[in-house]
Amino acid sequence: MKLYNYFRSSASFRVRIALELKGLGYDYIPVHLVKGEQKQAAYAAVSPSLLVPTLETDAGLRLGQSMAIIEYLDETHPEPPLLPSDPLGRARVRALAQLIACEIHPLNNLRVLKYLVRDLKVDEESKNTWYRHWVRDGLETFERELSLLPATTYCYGESPSLADCCLVPQIFNGRRMNANLDGLPRTMAAFDACMANPAFQKAQPSNCPDNEA
Repeated sequence: MKLYNYFRSSASFRVRIALELKGLGYDYIPVHLVKGEQKQAAYAAVSPSLLVPTLETDAGLRLGQSMAIIEYLDETHPEPPLLPSDPLGRARVRALAQLIACEIHPLNNLRVLKYLVRDLKVDEESKNTWYRHWVRDGLETFERELSLLPATTYCYGESPSLADCCLVPQIFNGRRMNANLDGLPRTMAAFDACMANPAFQKAQPSNCPDNEA
């Protein structure tokens, strides 16, 4: 398989985590978002949406959107599972994952931040305030949802799930932008448990070949 991705992209990070959790090898194909490589003809031929990540299967078929890619990987390589076996558990894990992927991440996507600065003439500090506000607001919601569930090592249960694949990249980005992460005990406990897992360590941006840090 091939993964077209960018080291700092949250969506790419999610898929790297899933691949590592499942022990799946892949070729890492960097697409530099800040340099605009996703808009160039070479990548447009790979992804009509001009977004990362894109997973190319062993058969040469291409899939976009991180959540769809992860569920594809979970269905085609079911061990270890990233979704519970029962319908209610699957719904709860998907809801947690979507709180991050659909509620927090889109508001702080690189395209949105660039639009705020380039088109709306928002200054850098106001842009960062916007970013931190929506991260904090979303994670407070995430914490409230976790508080209604039984206490477990990870977001849901005793093994990593789709929710954890989404949480870890969001915390990484929140820390990078100095978002307030205090007072989120269940959220940060799940994050810490994930970071003690070698799969999450291997997938993190500092271990990517295109890492510029």
